[in-house]
Amino acid sequence: MEALTSFFKFQERGTTFGTEIRAGITTFLVMVYIVALNPAIIAGPMGLDPVAVAAGTALVAGVMTLAMGLITNYPFALAAGLGLNAAVAFGLVLGLGMTAAQAMGVIVIEGVIITLLVVIGLREAIMNAVPLGLKRAIGVGIGLFILFIGFWDGGLIVGVTPEFAPPPPPLAFQFPTTTAQYVFLAGLLITAALWALKVRGALIISIATTTVLAIVTGVQALPDTFTITPNFSTLGLGLQDLGGIFTIEAGVLAAVLAIFTIMLSDFFDTMGTVTGIAAEAGLSEEDGSVPGVGRVLFVDGLAAAVGGAAGISSNTTYIESAAGVGDGGRTGLTSVVTGLLFLAAIFLSPIVQIIPLAATAPALVLVGYLMFTQIGEIDARDMVIGFPALLIMILMPLTFTITIGIGAGIVMWVILKVVTRTWADVHWLMWLVFLAFVIYFAQALIQLYI
Repeated sequence: MEALTSFFKFQERGTTFGTEIRAGITTFLVMVYIVALNPAIIAGPMGLDPVAVAAGTALVAGVMTLAMGLITNYPFALAAGLGLNAAVAFGLVLGLGMTAAQAMGVIVIEGVIITLLVVIGLREAIMNAVPLGLKRAIGVGIGLFILFIGFWDGGLIVGVTPEFAPPPPPLAFQFPTTTAQYVFLAGLLITAALWALKVRGALIISIATTTVLAIVTGVQALPDTFTITPNFSTLGLGLQDLGGIFTIEAGVLAAVLAIFTIMLSDFFDTMGTVTGIAAEAGLSEEDGSVPGVGRVLFVDGLAAAVGGAAGISSNTTYIESAAGVGDGGRTGLTSVVTGLLFLAAIFLSPIVQIIPLAATAPALVLVGYLMFTQIGEIDARDMVIGFPALLIMILMPLTFTITIGIGAGIVMWVILKVVTRTWADVHWLMWLVFLAFVIYFAQALIQLYI
């Protein structure tokens, strides 16, 4: 125990062995849905075996989360990135006509590029060049994003299909009529009450309690079996046709833009996640920087390449790591526990599927609130910071994409610095980031003329 205490620095981080174990379980419970959701997104469009995708998803998430905990000593977990997996399946395969191997090869290439940027220090330098107000806005935006996901998973926010002109807003509140929705509401009340009463382990207690309620009310059925035979047939897929990426019918430029777009999304999704969660955990410096973030970014970049090579899409640091942080996780032991549970999920997938979205969604709502509290530290009355910060915070949940929020905020911030003749305050790296995002937002226009 003394060796663990010393290695993970429990005393310096103000935590305990029991707290870290509990936090690791909490993080796992709120993000294990990816084992079932990733194959649901990519298996069909890419013609892959969903069982193999599920097993590969759990395997890579487990290995890379273990690496994150042991190498960085931060409570961050990794898994196949939502949004990125959809971009691979629908954008690269169905959109550009790439094969599954070529699409995963794009992920391998962008992951290698990001890792190289970490090695030369450029990725960390860009993170440190972002103004503190925007970093805090990123944390708040991710909090709102998480809260939105919680209400979506709980069934109280639903999509609306336009049938009349003018079309209605794309989202609407769903008045609860189903048992699952009432289970979610009960779980939300339990979660909020436990947190308000400062009960230790509030999140995991609420998840367990709500899961039992879901089973009792028939919302969640018990599986017929508790063992499976792993299938890892997707492993190595992303290495099979790297050269073929640049011979697709859409052309070389389209392939290059695809790599650039995926890389940019991966690059800034992680920046926002790490910055926001580290601030929530009290592990960042006064200027918003994260000590030793280079190691975090190295593991994250490597995870992207590994995910592509394994044929299950880019793996990235998960915003749901905030759930474990909210439950007291402060060290890499939280990630080690989460990683081990993901490895166990390879063989015990029916057990992890017992926990329904109605049970994890309340925890996401609470975590979203906790991250939202950083908004009080943003000087919203300063137009140059306040307006870009607003774009970051609101566009993340509205577009369901962290990258778009960050990009819009940075582009607007640079423009306002130019307009107010304070461009000398803009770090030279921020000019590069500004140009990169201009290209990112203009990619549809660019493709019209290629």
